[in-house]
Amino acid sequence: MAREIVLDTETTGLDPRHGHRLIEIACLEIEDFIPTGRTFHRYVDPGREVEAEAEKVHGISTAMLVGKPKFGDPDIVDAFLDFIGDAPLVAHNAPFDRGFINHELGLINRPAPPDDRWIDTLALAQKRFPGMYNSLDALCKRFKISLAEREKHGALIDVRLLAEVYLELQGGKERGLDLAPARLKTAAATVGGRIDHGPRPRPLAPRSTEAERELHAEWVRGKLKDKAVWLKYGVGAD
Repeated sequence: MAREIVLDTETTGLDPRHGHRLIEIACLEIEDFIPTGRTFHRYVDPGREVEAEAEKVHGISTAMLVGKPKFGDPDIVDAFLDFIGDAPLVAHNAPFDRGFINHELGLINRPAPPDDRWIDTLALAQKRFPGMYNSLDALCKRFKISLAEREKHGALIDVRLLAEVYLELQGGKERGLDLAPARLKTAAATVGGRIDHGPRPRPLAPRSTEAERELHAEWVRGKLKDKAVWLKYGVGAD
């Protein structure tokens, strides 16, 4: 099965090159475009203050991170690397998340996942909806994905929304529809270009009277003649 990891992070600021650090990481596992229910989620002590502008976005304060493990703690880094394995990593505006993940791994001398493992849903959305606003919020609204539980940009909430968006970008809802024709082909015999389901075990009793059926048959013969639609399916006018 094709395993992928949908990932989101929250940080103290916008750029690890300016000393900003990761403070929250969340992952959600999908297999063959179906969420498995397995998730990974940790808060991280960044060892520095959370900028006020960043806190306005995600709602995570410096005080909330006191006592949380550092990224290098085995409960975070080892558990994270074990969870993602060698699966592709799906993120919205992936260069941002990749930059922080790679920076944190570099600080503890751990190898970073290769760049070609990352799938950027922002790039996918820009290709599908060129010239449109393609933020996570905008895509959720476009795909009619509920934002009711989202007050702040928390990683755990965002990764669940992103998984739904990613599945939509990959044609998620339409995939289920593709199964119907296959089931029909195996469950029913095709005869003369139509699907023959066979007679009912208990035929329905007619709702019309014999006189009404005769009037209808006479009208079909006189008005529609050989153009009656059901004649194409082997059903008589009467």
